[in-house]
Amino acid sequence: MSEEQARYPKLGKILNLIIKMQSRSSGITLNDIQEELEVSRRSAERLRDVLIWEIPQIVELNSSGREKHWGFSRSSHMREIISFTKDEIAELETIKDSLEFDNKKEVLNSVITKLKALSKKDSIQIEDAVEILLKTEGNAISQKPSYKINAEILDLIRQAIKENRRLKTKYDNKEKILSPYGIIYGTSAYLIGVEGSYKEPYVYKLHKISSAELTEETYDKGDFDIREYANRSFGVYQNEIIKVELLFSKNVAEDVLNYNFHPSQKVKQNEDGTITVKFKASGELEIMWHIFRWGDNVKIISPKSLRKEYIEYLKKVLETQEGK
Repeated sequence: MSEEQARYPKLGKILNLIIKMQSRSSGITLNDIQEELEVSRRSAERLRDVLIWEIPQIVELNSSGREKHWGFSRSSHMREIISFTKDEIAELETIKDSLEFDNKKEVLNSVITKLKALSKKDSIQIEDAVEILLKTEGNAISQKPSYKINAEILDLIRQAIKENRRLKTKYDNKEKILSPYGIIYGTSAYLIGVEGSYKEPYVYKLHKISSAELTEETYDKGDFDIREYANRSFGVYQNEIIKVELLFSKNVAEDVLNYNFHPSQKVKQNEDGTITVKFKASGELEIMWHIFRWGDNVKIISPKSLRKEYIEYLKKVLETQEGK
């Protein structure tokens, strides 16, 4: 059996473990994790830490006796937390059919059945579960800067979005009444919403919301769609949409061909080995930040205004580093 095929039964156990967290009002303990996955105490602690990090709805519950218990906060539900796409489930079906042992097929088929039952909303997907598994085994870590976000505030925001209720918040030490529309995860987590009587959505950094309280006042977000909103920009901040064309050197051709820049992107491999990438988006500053990470392996072809702005941006960076 291949190493990848052998991993799926363990993935099924982790999914069962998460389901148990939801089904038990008292949650689960480290001993429960050890018994379910047949792992050491240290591995159980590592899995608990990974689950808490990756799924903010998992919290420490009121514990009785010596042992601590972890589970989902009262207002969280599995159906709203776990979801899988049709393509992902189809891929698992293919893997199942390729297995040689009937007992392994039976285990994976049980997992697939549960995934289909839970696939109602967009949230944690199969690749996220595999990532959790890798982190649990000590074979992967999150190596990226991130901001701490209060899980209780995040839960209130989710409830406010579901019930179309306004939030009384303290944002960057200022009192604000917000109508939350949705959340976008980028280099940080951002709340998209409307303040007070304004009509246009604005971007708020979640880690700057220090307190939140549900009000009885409701709001109507009309036909706002968080996906359509996100697809209009390169990052989260929006302004005029521009047509961008980038030329990447053949040194990074393989990386570029396997990279997702934007939902509207069109990628072409040129005869000389270079790669042309075109997309439409707003957010010039975030586009420039992203271009910078490719170093001297990328050139801005159009628009000329973006290339000019990028050159000025690089000059300012250079002047700062040289102490001018």
